[in-house]
Amino acid sequence: MTTKQVWTKYASDLRNFILGKVKNTTVTEDILQDTFIKIHTKLHTLKDITKLKPWIFSIARNSIMDYFKSINRVYEFTNSETETYIEENSHTEKDCLRGILQNLPKKYRNPLFLSDIKGLKQQEVANYLNQSLPTTKSHIQRARKLIAQGFMDCCGYVLNEEGKLVGEVQDKDDCKVCN
Repeated sequence: MTTKQVWTKYASDLRNFILGKVKNTTVTEDILQDTFIKIHTKLHTLKDITKLKPWIFSIARNSIMDYFKSINRVYEFTNSETETYIEENSHTEKDCLRGILQNLPKKYRNPLFLSDIKGLKQQEVANYLNQSLPTTKSHIQRARKLIAQGFMDCCGYVLNEEGKLVGEVQDKDDCKVCN
């Protein structure tokens, strides 16, 4: 497959993907061009053509991260990304999760967000946060354990024999995180 064929087939999807991350059309076009320069220079190294699409999106993801690094911007967890809108009087797992996530230390919250919410591979998260892969894995695992502990503390959940959270949300008055 030639670079032109890749452009014809995937440029629109890549443009939308990049725009969704950077929210700026000019920057999107720059990153798209940078991505296709990398694709053009490395296309001959791709051994399995069936992996073309994931490969080019990985290049685009790395180009996006390079852009954010170049402007010294780290993606932070913002309140608007964790907020959910629910009825005033109902108390749901979403209430608890929002409170639990907001109370997570940044060093755990950021790797978890990039990995589990944004869908980056743990190695990409490690590179992005300039830390080792074992540290990143440890922080993500610790964040997951803190979330589970938060549900046990807040909502009265327990771990079953399989290590999975089970239970029902308690009344809001009994919740230690949501109040």
